[in-house]
Amino acid sequence: MTITPPALSVFETLESEVRSYCRGWPAVFDRAQGSYLHDEDGHTYLDFFAGAGSLNYGHNNPVLKRALIDYLERDGITHGLDMATSAKRAFLESFQNVVLRPRDLPYKVMFPGPTGTNAVEAALKLARKVKGREAIVSFTNAFHGMSLGSLAVTGNAFKRAGAGIPLVHGTPMPFDNYFDGQVPDFLWFERLLEDQGSGLNKPAAVIVETVQGEGGINVARPEWLRALADLCERQDMLLIVDDIQMGCGRTGGFFSFEEAGITPDIVTLSKSISGYGLPMSLCLFKPELDIWEPGEHNGTFRGNNPAFVTAAAALGTYWADGQMEKQTIARGEQVERALLAIVDELGGEGVGFRGRGLVWGMEFDDKARAGRVCARAFELGLLLETSGPESEVVKLLPPLTVSADELDEGLRILARAVRETA
Repeated sequence: MTITPPALSVFETLESEVRSYCRGWPAVFDRAQGSYLHDEDGHTYLDFFAGAGSLNYGHNNPVLKRALIDYLERDGITHGLDMATSAKRAFLESFQNVVLRPRDLPYKVMFPGPTGTNAVEAALKLARKVKGREAIVSFTNAFHGMSLGSLAVTGNAFKRAGAGIPLVHGTPMPFDNYFDGQVPDFLWFERLLEDQGSGLNKPAAVIVETVQGEGGINVARPEWLRALADLCERQDMLLIVDDIQMGCGRTGGFFSFEEAGITPDIVTLSKSISGYGLPMSLCLFKPELDIWEPGEHNGTFRGNNPAFVTAAAALGTYWADGQMEKQTIARGEQVERALLAIVDELGGEGVGFRGRGLVWGMEFDDKARAGRVCARAFELGLLLETSGPESEVVKLLPPLTVSADELDEGLRILARAVRETA
């Protein structure tokens, strides 16, 4: 029989069974700063999950915290619907000057609601409105959110089952290397599009993650993404890149698609766009797609002004000089070397790894081992989560601001956890 510690009893008795992350981390967390969390009992944990990618600049980043405190202390607007506010203007100007103009990106900015799934729903809705078609193509092992529209283009069977109703108007296609290089890219997709007897409704759009985070850290090659963009253009389909977890610098560049040299028609951002873990999301799209009627898509919490404040501070602090991208790539190389050493220690049998920038996954043939590694890492003071359709991948998602020493500390704990779960 499992005995619940008194500190956790209220969560066990009052909170819904739907809770998930807390089951793998049985502690009551109280404080956090930088790359570390502290629980009520004084234990310290190095965070290699970073709020599922929402804390790219660490916990309670002092620069962002100062901007937020100053704004609140002067009674700045907190809730503003979609009203024009000084905080929103400052964010839009920063986003235009620091992110869009240097990359020659033409996007209009939409605030669809506070979370990532709101951004995806807006993107799907707009694509259908623009093209006058309902079908959306997604990819195997994709994850795009938990509301019904975004869930319909999500691959995970367990998450899809939670809908309770059929999920329609979405068609999955094979993600990059799904057939281990045995089938030419997009052969099946193009054949269905060209065959009048295929039964595939003409899609309005294709939605893709350049790196599938929840799906198991599956990394699309730049050439695959370029071929996908070309296919969408030839077949009159919009290309939507879901950059909710992989954007805001996670893979190196601010947008994860920069390496491929493509310009998607629509881009979704959330998670770390606020910089501080505050709810905020964006739907970006080419100007010619902006056919919304005023109020045709709205939401009470679109205008999270404290999030605008911390977002503008994050852009000005970390993206004005190009250093963040260089540091992330260097830290990623550090992770890659450590994972290679772990694999070598195991003789290369039953384990592999993959990733980009500061998102990495270690996959085990013994699928249950990933969960055991994460559990042992927690006991040793490191927060990790699993991903993949069968939770077979250990997912590394540290803050982008993690120091080289902190990264080494976490990677040593990971190596020990792998060793002790053999």
